[in-house]
Amino acid sequence: MDDVELPSPATTTWSIHRYNGSEVLPAEDTIAIEAPLTILLDGEEFATLVYTPTDTLDLVTGFLASEGMIRFVDQIESLSLEEDRGFAHVKLRHLHQLSRQMVSKRFIGSCCGKSRQFYFHNDMRTAKTVTTKLSLTIPQCFHLMSELQEQSAEFRATGGLHNAALCTVSELRVTRADIGRHNALDKIYGHILRERISVRDKVLAFSGRVSSEVVLKTSKIGVGLLLSKSAPTDLALRLAHDLGITVVGFIRKDHLTVYTHPERIAECR
Repeated sequence: MDDVELPSPATTTWSIHRYNGSEVLPAEDTIAIEAPLTILLDGEEFATLVYTPTDTLDLVTGFLASEGMIRFVDQIESLSLEEDRGFAHVKLRHLHQLSRQMVSKRFIGSCCGKSRQFYFHNDMRTAKTVTTKLSLTIPQCFHLMSELQEQSAEFRATGGLHNAALCTVSELRVTRADIGRHNALDKIYGHILRERISVRDKVLAFSGRVSSEVVLKTSKIGVGLLLSKSAPTDLALRLAHDLGITVVGFIRKDHLTVYTHPERIAECR
């Protein structure tokens, strides 16, 4: 599997005119880049993602794992990128017959409110109940979310990117950004697989709304604590309850809400 990935910018600059309440002035604005990436799986078009063109190897690896095509990075025989043309070429060591039947053209946009066309197809095979005994205190929840916001320079510059981080109970270890919240989590998942990182003592911190897809990805990664500054959906909470995931949302300033499995938050016991 290829290990070299050239850096790609997440943002660009546009000349604009900004109204400040009294007059219009010329200025420059930082804009998040949005680009298509078509994944070719054993020579067949598998999916086209719309994403922020950074950490592409992590994204492709995490996406394949999230969709049940692989479980371990060693199942990828080769992975090469043509980022200038928007292609990722993947060859798997063994593509099961069931998996081969799932190889069809799909388009997955960056819109965070729209589920993927094949969203429910693989989840029964890939989602798993999390049984971690890891716990957090409320101050640790605030600290990790504060750290995520401090490291979100691209979001502050553009207002258009989601951020996700793999954390211990005391610090952020890996952060990834993308225009699509599901892509940010896939980038984290891919990094975990490629670097063979244990998730037993890990927490996910996340900038976006906690949807059912976000909870399912958390389950597939194998992390039992999900922190967010935003709100969850009803289906997300029902899934989190069933899958053993602690969801803590609305982590802002001195307030937060523990929605599911409160036994992992020390002050809720």
